[in-house]
Amino acid sequence: MIKKEEYTEKRHLKELIDGNEKAFLAIFNTYRKEVYAYSLSILKSKIYAEDIVQEVFLKVWLKREDFNESLALKPYLIVTTKNMSLNFLKKATYDKKIREEIFYQSQKSFDPIYKMIQEKELKDIQEKAIDLLPPRRKLIFEMSRNDGKSYEDISQELGISQNTVKSQMCKALKTIRIFLLKNSDITFTLFILALEWLR
Repeated sequence: MIKKEEYTEKRHLKELIDGNEKAFLAIFNTYRKEVYAYSLSILKSKIYAEDIVQEVFLKVWLKREDFNESLALKPYLIVTTKNMSLNFLKKATYDKKIREEIFYQSQKSFDPIYKMIQEKELKDIQEKAIDLLPPRRKLIFEMSRNDGKSYEDISQELGISQNTVKSQMCKALKTIRIFLLKNSDITFTLFILALEWLR
C-alpha cells in the first residue's frame, strides 16, 4: 500500500510535469528547507545557500517536462543541490572575494580542524600535486615558488623566453588546482587555494 506522503508526492510530480504552479509551490515548500540545509553544509554561507535553493527549484520548473512520473524527487533534489553547490565552489576558487568569504565562514565553523593542520600535511599535499607536473614544468614551478625567483631570472637561467616561463607556470597552477579539487575536502582545498603559493 502506498503511503500518503508518497501518493501526495507522485500526484504533485504529475501535476508539476503538466505545468501546475500550485504543485510546484507545494514541492518547493516541502523540500526547500532540506535543500537549503544541504547546500549550507557545503557552502557555509547563508546567502549563497539561498541562491542555490533558487537555482535548484528554477531548474525543477524549467526541466519539468523532461521528468518521468516515476522520478524519485527527493534524491533528485539532493543530487542537484550537491552538484550546483560544488560547481559554485569550483568557480569560487577563481573569484578572490567569494573564495575569501567562504574560507572565512568555513574557518569559523570548523576552527578545530584548522588548528590541527600542520606544516607537514600542507607540504605533503603540495608535493603530491607538484609530482604530477612534467620535469621541466616542475623545475620552473619550484624555481618560482620555492626559490622565489622572478620569471626574468628563470628565463635567463634556463635559456627560455619569459612568455614560456609564464605559460608553463599557468599550466602548472591549473594542474595543481584540479588535483586539489579532486583529491581534497572542499574546505581544505579553499584553504590551500587562498595561500600565496597558488596565486
